[in-house]
Amino acid sequence: MDTPQSLPVLNDTELRVLGSLMEKSKTTPDYYPMTLNGLTVACNQKSSRKPVVDYSDNEVTLALDTLKRKGLISTATGGSSRAIKYKHNFGIVFPVVPSEVTVICLLILRGPLTPGEINSNSGRMYEFDDLDEVQTILEKLADGDMPYVLQLPKRPGQKEVRYRHLLGGTIPEDDAQDEPVRRSSSDLEARLTKVETELAELKEAFDKLMKELT
Repeated sequence: MDTPQSLPVLNDTELRVLGSLMEKSKTTPDYYPMTLNGLTVACNQKSSRKPVVDYSDNEVTLALDTLKRKGLISTATGGSSRAIKYKHNFGIVFPVVPSEVTVICLLILRGPLTPGEINSNSGRMYEFDDLDEVQTILEKLADGDMPYVLQLPKRPGQKEVRYRHLLGGTIPEDDAQDEPVRRSSSDLEARLTKVETELAELKEAFDKLMKELT
């Protein structure tokens, strides 16, 4: 198979489905490839996931359909079960080894992580020799003509840098430092009140001016 020229840009559901297949291929090999029901449960599990979601079978099926068209998953049947089962093809489509797949998988399922966080959360999928091995893999994945991960700036007070995957597309440099700011409802109400006050003052000044001109 020819090496792809660029990474696919996947939506949140596709990423969760792909990441869950990557994870379960290593952590529960006896139940892999996975049925639709098992995969939906894996996508919605409350541990080792950020954010926690509640996808329906239909949402997972739609994501599987698009992932299959992109060549990232395939179906498998056989044995005593007639149910369609699913497996990922990431290591076939892209020139990555199991240790690199583990790093990408953790970033897909957990969001941006430091090398130390990757090392401490990888045990069930892959045993890294040490933190230096994790760092070497991250640097390799971030380099080359088709990078898989991006190094983010350090957050205030943080010793280690974080990395994020690039399967969801790139993000503006200004947005790379941290999560988007979520304003509280009280903050928004205060801003709205200020705008309404300013508009009222402008209207009053405009009316006064019109009276002086007539």
